[in-house]
Amino acid sequence: MRADRLVATLLLMQARGRVTAAELAKELEISVATARRDLEALSTAGIPVYPQPGRNGGWSLLGGARTDLSGLNATEAQALFLLVGPAASVAPEAKAALRKLVRALPDTFRADAEAAAEAVVIDPARWGEHTKERPEMVRHLQDAVVRRVKVRLRYSGRGRAESERLVDPLGLIDKDEIWYLIAGTEKGQRTFRVERIKEAELTEVRAERPADFDLSEAWSRVVEEMEQQRSLMAATLLIEERFLWVMQDRHGRHVEVVGPVEDGRIKLRLTAPTPLMIAQHLAGWGGMIEVLDPPSVQAELARLGKELATRYSGTV
Repeated sequence: MRADRLVATLLLMQARGRVTAAELAKELEISVATARRDLEALSTAGIPVYPQPGRNGGWSLLGGARTDLSGLNATEAQALFLLVGPAASVAPEAKAALRKLVRALPDTFRADAEAAAEAVVIDPARWGEHTKERPEMVRHLQDAVVRRVKVRLRYSGRGRAESERLVDPLGLIDKDEIWYLIAGTEKGQRTFRVERIKEAELTEVRAERPADFDLSEAWSRVVEEMEQQRSLMAATLLIEERFLWVMQDRHGRHVEVVGPVEDGRIKLRLTAPTPLMIAQHLAGWGGMIEVLDPPSVQAELARLGKELATRYSGTV
């Protein structure tokens, strides 16, 4: 979690007074580029972190080396706690850590820092649902990531038989309540959907972690690859302008507005992996949309319409 790294970076700087991006990267086991971005993020947030050029340069915290947070003023403390506060709303451990950080602040602006930490709350539950507990498998894998040990997985891929593999766990991702494990394997870095992991046995063998590995960057590459796969087929369609927001809300980046046409409708470009999937997305719109191309999507819509008409023709 980036908020954890920012706090760790700040505490490390207060303990040492001055660090280089390379030293920070080695200490936190992140890439130099990530360490530099974290330092710049602290500076942008208003915390007195600034670079010093030269042979003996690096990044310093204004006020010198300290072992607590008393070197921050009220505005700087608020900036820090606004960064880490949202994590505390969903993680009891983060809330406990945040309380300890607050106690390290001077009394004069402790109340303002507490208010900043509580200014944002993350509610992961959808309307009408209870808050979901983090899956036990996720906790198990998280322990493996923190301990840096290899894990023996029994995994069932989509449409494939179960397989067993020994992996180096690198990090976990929660995307829209679906958890993924990024891990190193003998065939390179792979992404595993946690709900398909049938069993995970932590070993005592030390896991290998690339020195330049950055979880957020790795996940960005995974997302980009997945989005490309989901955009293999494109269809051009017309829709009334008043329904544009619905289409954009449902399909996000897979909808591109081409522009208006003479009759007042909007021309869109919708992408998906296959013609059938595009047709399935559009079938419920009925006559409110018109597909201009390709013929493969038009044919799938016609087939779906015929199937529905055949099944339900006797019910009207």
